[in-house]
Amino acid sequence: MVAIIPIAENITTLAQVEDKFNLTQADSDEFFSEWFEGSPEVTDQEKETLDRVKTRYHYHRKRGPLAEGAVNLMVLSPLLELAGFYDYPFTISAEPTVQISAEDKQEIYRGRIDVLVLQEQFWVLVVESKRTTFNMDIAIPQALAYMMAHPIQNKPAYGMVTNGSYFMFLKLLKGDSPQYALSDDFSLYRRRNELYDVLRVLRRIGRAIAHS
Repeated sequence: MVAIIPIAENITTLAQVEDKFNLTQADSDEFFSEWFEGSPEVTDQEKETLDRVKTRYHYHRKRGPLAEGAVNLMVLSPLLELAGFYDYPFTISAEPTVQISAEDKQEIYRGRIDVLVLQEQFWVLVVESKRTTFNMDIAIPQALAYMMAHPIQNKPAYGMVTNGSYFMFLKLLKGDSPQYALSDDFSLYRRRNELYDVLRVLRRIGRAIAHS
C-alpha cells in the first residue's frame, strides 16, 4: 500500500531530503554560478523602491511576527514585479499541490507550495517570520522536496526561500544523479540593503530560465 506523506510535516532536515530522494550537494561553485555571476543593473529608482520595502518591513516586523501573506504582500510581490516575473514569458500559479514519489519506496510526498513561477523551473517558498532561523532551516529541505516535482530531467529547477528577513536561493538538477546547491544567505538585518542583491539574483535566474 502506498503511503501519502505530507512534506511540511515530514521533511525537516537536509539529511532527510537527501535520503528520501537520493540527492547530493554539489561541491563545485560552477554548478550554481547563476546566483553570483554577472551583475544586472539595479537603477536608482529601483533602489529607492527596495529601500522603502526594507523600511516598511522592519516597521511592521518590530510589532510582531508576520504571517506568510504579509511577507508576500510587503516583500515578495515587489521583488517579483521588479524582476519581471509578472510579465511575459512567465506565468504564476499560487499554492499548487505537488506530489513526489520517493525512489524505491512505497511513499508519495505531497504538499502545497506558496508561489510557483511557471515554466516549471522557479519555486518560491515563503515561511512565517517567527522563530526565524528555525523556519529557514526547515524551509530549505522542504523547498528541495517540492523542486523534485520538476518534470524535466535535463533542465535545472531554481528555488528561493524567504521569511521576509532572510533569503536563500537553490538550484536542483534531477538527471540520473540528482544534485543541488545553495547560495549564500541575504539578510535585511545587515546595514547595506541586500534586497539589491536579491533582485540581481532573481534577474539572473529569470534570464537563465528564459534562455533555457
